[in-house]
Amino acid sequence: MLKLTYTDNGFYLERLAQPLEEWVTARVILALRAGTNLCVEPSTASFLLPADMPQLRHLERHQEGEDAIAISRCDAEYIEVSLKGTWMTSDIDGAEGVFVTSLNYAVEFFLIKLWEESQIRTSCLP
Repeated sequence: MLKLTYTDNGFYLERLAQPLEEWVTARVILALRAGTNLCVEPSTASFLLPADMPQLRHLERHQEGEDAIAISRCDAEYIEVSLKGTWMTSDIDGAEGVFVTSLNYAVEFFLIKLWEESQIRTSCLP
């Protein structure tokens, strides 16, 4: 399962070994017990990767077997990776929240590696 956490400052992508349904159920129960609002709905989430990453061809091949992932070119510098999954937030009008999706293990692993590499490349820019 992939978990994308969206905050005011950007987002963080991580892979969790827990099954998606189990994780969502635990979050709903936590919100109920804490007495907090929680909106859970099917949605899509997107993030950008540098278009010049040579490994992107590998991702495009993995995409063929997944209907929950789409890749499109934004401009000369970036591609957009869009995922289908579940959006969870305590503020229905806000942009902060957590998006979760379950893909093939190899695709999840590869997306994590691409995202981590893009973060390293971005942090090295002057």
